[in-house]
Amino acid sequence: MATLKACSFTKRRIVNISTELIAFGVFIVGYIIIVSEHKWYIHKAITAVALGAVLWLLIALRDGKATEPATLILGGEIFGLVIFLLAAMTLVEILIHYGFFDLIRVKLLALHLDNKVQIWVTAFLAFFLSAVIDNLTATIVMTQIALRFYSGKNLLTVAAAIIIAANAGGVFSPVGDITTIMLWLAGKFSSLEIIIQGFLPSLSMFLVSIFFLSRNIVSDAGYIEEEKVSLLRSEKAVIAITLISFSLPLVFSQLGLPPYFGLLFGLGCVGLTVSIFRVSSKSITHLDASIEKMLVRVDFASLLFFAGILLAVGALEYLGILEHISEALFGEHPAMEQMVFGNAVLGVCFDRRYRRFVAGDRIRRGHCCHGYGKGINFLPLY
Repeated sequence: MATLKACSFTKRRIVNISTELIAFGVFIVGYIIIVSEHKWYIHKAITAVALGAVLWLLIALRDGKATEPATLILGGEIFGLVIFLLAAMTLVEILIHYGFFDLIRVKLLALHLDNKVQIWVTAFLAFFLSAVIDNLTATIVMTQIALRFYSGKNLLTVAAAIIIAANAGGVFSPVGDITTIMLWLAGKFSSLEIIIQGFLPSLSMFLVSIFFLSRNIVSDAGYIEEEKVSLLRSEKAVIAITLISFSLPLVFSQLGLPPYFGLLFGLGCVGLTVSIFRVSSKSITHLDASIEKMLVRVDFASLLFFAGILLAVGALEYLGILEHISEALFGEHPAMEQMVFGNAVLGVCFDRRYRRFVAGDRIRRGHCCHGYGKGINFLPLY
């Protein structure tokens, strides 16, 4: 009897190891296809969702219906993230439609600032704007604005400043970066913790980086033609309600509700306001505005990509592969130096979307650096 039990245990162990090796091999192949999308013309979103589905299919073939509790939990996490990003992207499209970013550009033009001063103002706006909307959108918008002021080497320098400022600003806000959004939605820190503990490191990186970059800016006294953008009071009201909507996830989280409830509530309020103005106002911006048009402009490919990556990483975590990788890189009880080194090694091979999951495994299981709380201080490393 004991021999039969030992043989059965050995077979299960061989099956488990085989599944883990196959899954890891499939993940590596999928990753190679994703990073080679421009060479093979296969969109990364399609590869990501297929990769995630295949990995869970392998798990289901091994464990059957025993995977159901894990997939339900993972599905809930993915739903929360996708709905949060979908609502946030739609609100950003509303800001674009009603000319909020055009207004910023016109106000900057009216100041007639020197190039060396202008880079500080532009980076400053990117820093704080990324804390309200996401850092990617802030980067795109502020780079478009910078095109009106700079050219040549100056433009490259300002673009670098905007990217650094937007990434730094997104780190100290729970809604400013996909990393902080995911960790916040997973309950790894409160909104107050990330703001208090993340603001000074983010501000320091911003100030030091922009100081050195601004020294490379060449002053240019060239004339820039001014523009005019006028907004009706109703349009300003829509913009104000939209901006306020980005703060609602913080309020709803304090009430014990998932943060995406706040964005959905804000989106509903904005839509209702636009509908009221459409009936009572003859402004063309209200007549053209509709939730269908806003959703058409949303980057659904990115949402699919993130969903696929979360499925794939969830499968690796279920199989224990993520734990093995994180232990190999960070050890059982990592110090800060090990966290930095491990992130650097991952950064050479993978971009931050993959890197944060492995480093985040240390946080999820409570193995944070000694004396650094819940791991909030790791966020700038991502």
